Amino acid sequence: MSNPPATCQVNGAAIRATRKRQGLGIRETAEAAGISRSYLQRLETGIREQMRPPTYAALRTALRATDAELLVAHEET
Repeated sequence: MSNPPATCQVNGAAIRATRKRQGLGIRETAEAAGISRSYLQRLETGIREQMRPPTYAALRTALRATDAELLVAHEET
């Protein structure tokens, strides 16, 4: 059995596109996810690429999105 990852690598451009496609503002999305507006901005611009799983889950829920939409795909070796 493998342990869950310590962090999730997110695709900032996909986060922004998903948010905008749903007509959500950055402030309301951040509030819904329980994170700061500046943290969400750093994610969307790629300054920050890693999130802890509980925080990521809250953002994913706020955006009503899937892992496939928001996470960076890793190739299996």
